[in-house]
Formats: sequence, C-alpha cells, structure tokens
Amino acid sequence: MEFWTTEQRGAVAIATFSNPPRNYLVAPAMDEFEQLIEQWRDPSVRAVVIQSRPEDTGFMTHYSVDELYGLISDPTTARYSAAIVRRYKAIFDRLQALPKVIIAAMNGDTMGGAFELTLACDLRIGEKGDYRYGNPELRVGLIPGAGATQRLTRLIGVSRAIEWVLRARIVKPEVALELDLVHEVVDDAPARALELAEEIASFPPKAVANAKVAVYLGADTNLQAGFEIENMQWTEVMQSDDAQLALQAYIAEGLDARRDWFESASSKRYPAYSGQ
Repeated sequence: MEFWTTEQRGAVAIATFSNPPRNYLVAPAMDEFEQLIEQWRDPSVRAVVIQSRPEDTGFMTHYSVDELYGLISDPTTARYSAAIVRRYKAIFDRLQALPKVIIAAMNGDTMGGAFELTLACDLRIGEKGDYRYGNPELRVGLIPGAGATQRLTRLIGVSRAIEWVLRARIVKPEVALELDLVHEVVDDAPARALELAEEIASFPPKAVANAKVAVYLGADTNLQAGFEIENMQWTEVMQSDDAQLALQAYIAEGLDARRDWFESASSKRYPAYSGQ
C-alpha cells in the first residue's frame, strides 16, 4: 500500500497513515482504507488502532482541498459528487460496524473528512500539542458530507452540533475533550490507544461485538426499542462459550480477590477466549 502501513501486535491491528508533506487524505488512500477494513474482519484481529507517523504533519490533516476543487471545477463531476461522499460514509459505516473496538490515536491535526473518519471510531484519543480538530468545511463553501452532521448530532446533541458546524469550528485537543469529542487527551496518543486496544482485546469478543450493537442501534431508536435491542444482545452472549469461561474465571478467584479481577491491571491474565 502507498498510504498505509500495518502491523499486528497480538490481537491488535495497527494502521499507520502517511502522505507527506501535509498528510492530506485523498481518494487513493480511502481506497486502501476500504481494503484494510475488510482485512480487519479476520477474527484474529480483536482491536484496531489508527494513527499517523509522529514525524509527519497531521494525523490526517483533512481531505485534500485540491482534490475537492478538481471535482467542483467541472460541472459534470460536481453534479455527481454526492456519490463520492456517499461511498465514504458507507466506508465509515462499515468501519463502525466491525465487531471489535476501533480506536483513533489523533496524534496531529484532524479536520474535515479526517475528523469524520474518527467519528466512526469507537474511541478517540487526543494528543497534547499544537493540533487542531474540527469541521471547517463551511469556510470553503462546503458542508461536512461523509456523516459528520449526523454523527455529531448523536454524539454531542443538536444544540452543540449546529453551533459546531455553522461556525466551522476547529479547536485544540483540550477543548475537544471539554466538548466530549475525544475521550482523553494524553502525551502520546498512539501509546495510550494501544494500551486501551490491548485491554479491550482481552475481553470476550462476542461481548465486545454485542455491546457495540446494543449501544449504536439503541441510540438510533426510542428507549423501549433500545431495551429490546439490548435484551437480544444479552441473550446471545449469555449463550456463548466465552461467557461461561469468563464467569468461571471470576468465581475461581475467591471472594477476596474478585474486585481486583475487574481492574484493568488484571486484564492481562484473563482467559484466552475463543470468540464463540
């Protein structure tokens, strides 16, 4: 691949983006990213970290404005540009639907289409530094088109989302944390993302997958329907081999050690789960 390098550490797949000199997101990079999503369906991958090289400028700075201008400067391609962003939104939908945790390690500027990509991740880890996150599309006469207007509304509410989009805001990582756009801001986002990925990868895979379904599908419906979605996911995991194994491991700890078994530090000694 030209824009992505990948490695697997245990059950964690790490995808590193690079497109010097400004790390702009471009169509060929999205084509490669789509291929990666299909690779991550492999059951041996139980968590994914998306990051950039620390020596590059930007996590994925934003989608290439030069490429966008090439689209709108031709009436024919401008008229059919909806198909392009519709495809990108579909790619992000498939990313979010993967039955494993997806973590964005935002170790650089992350704006526009790149920020939309992170909104399709389960966890977003910001990094301290002179970085900017946001959706500046209105400043160049566009609007977010790959899902941000809808994902933001569900993430931070209509009031904050409309202000965010209409002001075309870009903010420092610490402000993004205040707005609940990222989950943490740390000194080293890739290192923290890997730590979280390894922890969640140690959990029973079926439980991780079903928890995602319950949260995301439930968020798009009414409360009672959400309860039913949750109940269906609960019933599935209750019949899994991994649930029996995990519960047995907990019981075997003995009464005095059980609380410690729940602590993150104990996750490295959890049983080896089959995903069944």
